[in-house]
Amino acid sequence: MNRVPPVRLPVAPLILGAALGTTILLVASGCAYQETAPPRPYLTSAPAARPSAPKPSASPAAPATTPALTDAQAQAALVTDADLGEPWTPTQGAATWRDGFLKATATTPDCHRLLDALYADDLLGSPARAAIGLDDEYDEAQLRYQISTRPPGDVDRALAWLKGLPRTCGTFKAVGPRREPVVVTVADAPLPEAGDARQGLRVTLTRGGEGDEGEGGEPVTLTLDVAAVRVGDDALTVTNGGLGDILDDSTWTAVELGAERLTQVRKQGRVQV
Repeated sequence: MNRVPPVRLPVAPLILGAALGTTILLVASGCAYQETAPPRPYLTSAPAARPSAPKPSASPAAPATTPALTDAQAQAALVTDADLGEPWTPTQGAATWRDGFLKATATTPDCHRLLDALYADDLLGSPARAAIGLDDEYDEAQLRYQISTRPPGDVDRALAWLKGLPRTCGTFKAVGPRREPVVVTVADAPLPEAGDARQGLRVTLTRGGEGDEGEGGEPVTLTLDVAAVRVGDDALTVTNGGLGDILDDSTWTAVELGAERLTQVRKQGRVQV
């Protein structure tokens, strides 16, 4: 029997197959490594420096409050009977004619406001810091001098109101406390060049008829000189009135001397209230 000789494969294909198998194994291992290895972190640039917070701007300084006169300084700035001389003496109380004339009412708002201000001795719309009343017993006159501390703008508005009264009121009719008619006249009155701003008025109030103070129903007239003056941050007011003649020079002296005295007191020093 003839024997079939064995088939011999070429050596090269075997080596190539083994190498190919090894390569496939390595590739598979590399894929497995890539699937299981953690991702490499990305490199980033250094973080930008944070901008520094802007420095707070300096707040504006609060405006200094206006120092006010002390009570002692306000009293020292008053004009007294010693300054005005005879016939003035310290008051004995409210004049008897105040209620009979100054309690009158008017329909026009500005005119009614004037009567109220005269009766209350409050021409500038604020309570006085210091006040003094003087009497002239010969003429039954009374002078009232007051000092107040108000913002200059408020005082100037009050002065502007007073200045407009001769135009807005002029001559008007009012009604007295006993329902009697009262005729009121408002006119400008000159003042000395004192203080920083000023306004003067002459106000007359005339009553007549039965039941009035005049003998036999004769008309009776009250005359009032009114002055308001601003001196820096302070103000003064003067009312000088009576049923007879009134001393004009007393009003002028009170305004001039009062403004000068207020100025001197302010220069001596102010304190915070």
